[in-house]
Amino acid sequence: MLGTIVNAGAIVLGCAVGLLLKRGIPERVTDAVMKGIGLCVIYIGMSGALKGEKTIAMIIAMAAGGAIGTALDLNGGMERLGKLLEEKFTKSGSGGGISVGFVTASLIYCVGAMSVVGSLQSGLTGSHDMLFTKSLLDGISAIVLTASLGIGVGLSAASVFVYQGVITLLAGLLAPVLTDAVVAEMTCVGSMLIFALGLNMIGVTKIKVMDFVPAIFLVIPLCYVL
Repeated sequence: MLGTIVNAGAIVLGCAVGLLLKRGIPERVTDAVMKGIGLCVIYIGMSGALKGEKTIAMIIAMAAGGAIGTALDLNGGMERLGKLLEEKFTKSGSGGGISVGFVTASLIYCVGAMSVVGSLQSGLTGSHDMLFTKSLLDGISAIVLTASLGIGVGLSAASVFVYQGVITLLAGLLAPVLTDAVVAEMTCVGSMLIFALGLNMIGVTKIKVMDFVPAIFLVIPLCYVL
């Protein structure tokens, strides 16, 4: 679990630095930074989406995952959680847009081969090198993301801790299932969601991205069925 703990800590530290920098940045500059980050997020999503090879699995997973997420109102639940957190943080002047920062950062940090493979290596061999590298990258990006999206980015450390922690603890059981091909398809579907996040960040769309999160996990059995 050491790699996961360090990763979560790096995000919290990056968020703290980002909050300090945010205080001295004019709103118009912050808005420009967010648009720039949005374009980068779109690029990251496009790059990851091209790693998949099972197009049919991706289509079915996105359709079924979106239906399940909408039925469960995952996006609405996240927004309600965000509002509750904002009420608590408003007293300290840190509220506002918490759910957006939380969802955006959680998906960026949890989706991808480094997150899955690094956690598997940590659990199976005790090697944390990949997660340490990911920690450095996540910490730096947390500074930039926090400057535009706020404290919600720091809360994504909890998502990283739970997601990577579960994979690390269950590495022995998950390793045979999460093959390189399956991880590639999970990355592909997750990257599609990151692409949608980028479109939301630059104001092109208002996609309820959280409703499609189940698609990331539905693609696992689909890879074997198809």
